[in-house]
Amino acid sequence: MIGKLTRRTAMALALGFAAAPAMSAETIKAVVIDGYPARALWVKEFTDFFIPEVDKRLAETGNYKMDWQESYGGAIVKPKGVLEGVSLGLGDIGIVTTIFHSSKLPSQAISAVTPFVAADARAVAKAVDEIAKEFPTMQNEFAAQNQVYLATGVVLDTYQVFSKEPINALSDMEGAKVAGAGMNLRYLEGIEGAAGVRGGLTDFYNMLQTGLVDKAMLWPEAAKTFKIAEVAPYMLRADLGAVNSKTITVNKDYWDGLPDEVKGVLQEVAVLYRDHVAGIAMDRAEASRQAFIDGGGTIVEMDPAERAAWAEAMPNIAAEWAANLDGKGEPGTEMLNAYLGMLAEAGYAPVRDWTAPATN
Repeated sequence: MIGKLTRRTAMALALGFAAAPAMSAETIKAVVIDGYPARALWVKEFTDFFIPEVDKRLAETGNYKMDWQESYGGAIVKPKGVLEGVSLGLGDIGIVTTIFHSSKLPSQAISAVTPFVAADARAVAKAVDEIAKEFPTMQNEFAAQNQVYLATGVVLDTYQVFSKEPINALSDMEGAKVAGAGMNLRYLEGIEGAAGVRGGLTDFYNMLQTGLVDKAMLWPEAAKTFKIAEVAPYMLRADLGAVNSKTITVNKDYWDGLPDEVKGVLQEVAVLYRDHVAGIAMDRAEASRQAFIDGGGTIVEMDPAERAAWAEAMPNIAAEWAANLDGKGEPGTEMLNAYLGMLAEAGYAPVRDWTAPATN
């Protein structure tokens, strides 16, 4: 009898456990925004890499799961509106294109003000992110916009010059109207008669097609994605340098309401995403250049002496940048020296010494 009761009891307990509902994970809604289209490299990889990686890590404990709601291509904000959109809570997580916000996020220009140093997205992304973690300036700038900084991103291997007409030397830039997205417009200072015209990546095709500009500064992968060879079939390979232009941020009010486990996962995956996207940018660089040629484009390698001449013709925008931050009580000079030191340790020497006092 005892044996039967034991078996019956065991069966009843087993059935009871089977019928009991499993502990369900708490669902957390996350609205992700960017004004650029889903086909843009960094947006596509947020969908294909960032989100699945977060989901995988949260599934390991089963405590939380995300309800992702992605909104790209201007559905909620335009490319220049992500910073404000996240600040206002229109999106919980955003991919901010920092080059549009030099006044609100001045320290983010650190790689843009140091051209002709490193044409390696991986090295630049890592160095900028380390600067952001070593010095509080970058994170404080985002905090002032009601946001939490997660990680920086470099989506371009290096800026090049794309032109409607053949371009072979620095002299071919003289008198030209050149499209750019931000600080890189200052690279034109020192080139006789050259004028910068501000625009976004999604605008460049039409700007070139309509004659608003003669040339544009962008990178080969973007040129391939946005079919720039159709309207600017000549590329001067100047290797102006990789530039950090994307930062993953989170609305501060939303962040404060997240469980610590979710915060930790988002921070970890943001760094992985940083390296993942930079790696893809470098992996695709050569293929994108070949695609430009296959699309009817012509590439000319800029003479090293001409690159040096271009760098020397520019004002020392790095020294200006550092002095501006110093004047606000921020460690601009320290940040500049630390950043260039990190790149030097990685094997990248500048064509021009950007730490020297400005002479022009």
